[in-house]
Amino acid sequence: MPRGMQVLFLEPPESYAVRPHQGTLASADSPKPPSRPDRRLRSALALTALILAAAPLLAQDTRQVIEPHIPPTCALLDAHLSAPNGRLSPSAEQNIDTARIQAALDACTAGHAVELRGSSQANAFLAGPLQLRPGVTLLVDAGVTLLASRDPRLYDLTPGSCGIVDGHGHGCKPLILADRAPGSAIMGDGVIDGRGGDTLLGQNQSWWDLAHVAKITNRYQNCFRLVIVRHSDNFTLYRITLHNSPNFHVSVEQTDGFTAWGVKIDTPRTARNTDGIDPSSSTNVSILYSWIRDGDDNVAIKAGSNGPSTHITVAHDHFYSGHGMSIGSETNGGVSAVRVDDLTIDGADNGIRIKSDPSRGGLVRDVSYDDICMRDVKNPILLTPAYSAATGNLLPQYRDITLRDVHILTPGRITIDGLDDNHKITLTLDNVFADSLQPASLHAAFADITVGPNAGNLIPFGQDVHVTRAPGSHPGTPLDCGGRFAPFPSDAAKP
Repeated sequence: MPRGMQVLFLEPPESYAVRPHQGTLASADSPKPPSRPDRRLRSALALTALILAAAPLLAQDTRQVIEPHIPPTCALLDAHLSAPNGRLSPSAEQNIDTARIQAALDACTAGHAVELRGSSQANAFLAGPLQLRPGVTLLVDAGVTLLASRDPRLYDLTPGSCGIVDGHGHGCKPLILADRAPGSAIMGDGVIDGRGGDTLLGQNQSWWDLAHVAKITNRYQNCFRLVIVRHSDNFTLYRITLHNSPNFHVSVEQTDGFTAWGVKIDTPRTARNTDGIDPSSSTNVSILYSWIRDGDDNVAIKAGSNGPSTHITVAHDHFYSGHGMSIGSETNGGVSAVRVDDLTIDGADNGIRIKSDPSRGGLVRDVSYDDICMRDVKNPILLTPAYSAATGNLLPQYRDITLRDVHILTPGRITIDGLDDNHKITLTLDNVFADSLQPASLHAAFADITVGPNAGNLIPFGQDVHVTRAPGSHPGTPLDCGGRFAPFPSDAAKP
């Protein structure tokens, strides 16, 4: 059990699957989050009194996070469009709902929701950029899809700046922006579809095609992000499915208090730069009971020139295709007090990942990974200060990193590297098991490592690697991952 724990979610509340709602939001089919193993639950319950009395805080979100609730409706908007299999007719592409949705958001009072409702004849809304207001929720009902317009001109920050490849990037507004909108939210069992793989209006390529062109030409894509949360404390994502973003799905910037609960992010692994949820220079972040598959980092915690990221919890989640549970690459603002707990990673390129380089590195400390199951992951553990060949004087350093009760079920490459002798990684491996581990698949350098008290079978070696056995060490037992690898929820949108 991590030190200083205050955020309590030992078991998902019964209301997760079914809860009352005065509108039309259907919730009975929402999948329940997985139960934690009995061993860990008994241990957690036994320590609850101690936890509640603990002083703040060495790791994780400092808030007492509970399941969000859906607020009462202030405006009920009916869908006018039909989108079979997520497709609109050419004529329907001109029927933009942006103005009426934005007008409802602007008129809504804090503590209420603008609800998007469908019917048997119409199930879709079509919009360009929308802006949330303080305390106001955008609620997308089950069976309803909010489709992003394919017209790049709607997203221009300056005339002609979006939907192109150039030498600058950052030319697009997001589909949904919460900027200085504390207490705002996006909720519901519906879908928000960025349509990243669909051909842009007036062009012969998709947003994802632009991303590929940018990669092979070493230039910058101008593709919009699905959701940006900026300076918007206590923002909530609840039960929504985010699908096919042209770029990052959710960027959280300079925000104190962000909760994602029961969120599904569903985008193909081939879609470049489609990160799931990226907290950046933010604090008190919880990403809980969620399912993420995409084409880049499932979660990436970043800290650049805008300041540190700290007190972050990622718990009870399932990751599938993607680049894993990442910290970085920007860490020069400092990352600390991060807890990752009860996570399964199934089929990703990377698993537990900390990445930076001397052009954007900084101190990453007090990070714990506990109760992690991985399979079919190419790089189950990838801790590197050499993410790129860039040079500079912002040197990465990783300290007080703990892996506890981690089980890697299939072969993969393990990298545990510090930068140099003056910037070693300090790491604890407690009951970490890697099945079918081969010495050729393990690389370690510039590391001070403590193994135990449950030794596991991962004992790194390499240049300037020093391993210390914890007092009273014994062999340990691999974490039981039976039943942990659940399929992606069937009610989510399909790529």
